[in-house]
Amino acid sequence: QNSLYFLFSNMHRGKNIIRPFSSAVRNPFQNTFKDLNVGSNTFHYYSLKALNDERVERLPYSIRILLECALRNCDEFAIKGSDVENILNWEKNNTKDVEIPFKPARVILQDFTGVPAVVDLAAMRDATARLGGNPK
Repeated sequence: QNSLYFLFSNMHRGKNIIRPFSSAVRNPFQNTFKDLNVGSNTFHYYSLKALNDERVERLPYSIRILLECALRNCDEFAIKGSDVENILNWEKNNTKDVEIPFKPARVILQDFTGVPAVVDLAAMRDATARLGGNPK
């Protein structure tokens, strides 16, 4: 299958849930919000295929990740529908100075950069505890 789907779920009391939107405005791309049932688990994701837009298939996978992130976070305040449209128009906009939103949900590091990052986090945790703060 050529379509790329992204599964986003947070474990909370044994249920897979999506974080609630921080805006009072309904996400204009809520129609792309889908459920995927796997065994007894239900996962929620934003389907790029549900956009029904031929431009999605022509986007590089890295740009599809940005598109999915914009769909998921679209609140017509920080991330607007026009931002989603700018990403969909990547073929035309990739040589132009067009700003797009970037709100990463995860950071993936290579082994040689990831290990020092984890060590730094552990050192910050220990320093917080030494100063009387809650290290959790």
